[in-house]
Formats: sequence, C-alpha cells, structure tokens
Amino acid sequence: MTKPQVGIIMGSDSDLPVMTEATKILDELGIENEVLILSTHRVPEQTARYARQAKDRGLKVLIAGAGGAAALPGSLASLTTLPVIGVPIKTKSMEGLDSLLSIAQMPPGVPVATVSVNGAKNAGILAAQIIGVFDSEVAKKIADYKKKLKNEVLAKNFQLQKLGWPKYLKQLMTK
Repeated sequence: MTKPQVGIIMGSDSDLPVMTEATKILDELGIENEVLILSTHRVPEQTARYARQAKDRGLKVLIAGAGGAAALPGSLASLTTLPVIGVPIKTKSMEGLDSLLSIAQMPPGVPVATVSVNGAKNAGILAAQIIGVFDSEVAKKIADYKKKLKNEVLAKNFQLQKLGWPKYLKQLMTK
C-alpha cells in the first residue's frame, strides 16, 4: 500500500455517511486516502498535531467535513500550508446553511475551498484535480472520469429525445 495523498477528516462519526463519498471517488481514481474523526473542540491537541504533520507525512490535500459551527476546516487550514477543502454537513437546525457560511467565511490568509452542502464527492474530485496538476496519471484519470460523465449525459439526452419527455419521465419514476 502506498502512502495516502488525501486526508479526509470529520468532526463526528455522524458525518461519515456524507464523507464516504469523497473516499469512494478517490478510490475510483486510484488516489490513496485516509479517514479520521478529529474535533477542533473535543480533541484540539490531536487535531492540531495531525494538521501540522500532514505535509511531512506526504499528504497533498485535506478534506474536512463539519456541521454547525463547522470550525474544523478552518482550524486545519490555520495549521498547515496544504490546500484544505471544506465540506459543509447538513444540519437539522439550518439545513447546512450555518455550516456553509462558517466554512466559506474564512479570514484573509486562511483560505478554505468550500463545496456544496454534503458535497463530499465534489471535494474528492477537487482534491484529485489539485493532485492532477503535478501528477499526469491522476490528470488522465480525471479526464477519463469527466469524459464518462459527458457520455452519460449525452446518452440520457439521446433517450429523452427518442422517447419524448413523458415516456422518459415515466421510466425515471419506475427506477
């Protein structure tokens, strides 16, 4: 097994169902990753140690999922020079808007790239694209993945045009 290139960190195990989407896409693209539960509020020393050591351990990007106050991505970004991608996790009280705003509103000098609420898959793709800037093998895998997406959309449009929207919609509803 090679060293992980992406660290996927979440503040609680309740975030795991969302954050596994980042792991799945990174695995599909052949990018080693590691998954951890750390908390800026509950285990600050361990979280800080992880962020400070991440680059020396060979990690290239960190993905951090957090809900509510969503301090984890910003906390990690304040302690490392690695790119940090924040995934706002949907909350019960504000549907994830609180998380989104907490992650997106970082002070100057501490950037966190922010994806959509529960957008861990896009966070994984963005991490792969960052790595792909310097790794031509990863860049090719991303290009192939995007070509696959394109072909899927074109195939769906072909079916829609062939069947017409009422029949196509009926097919969708029975899936």
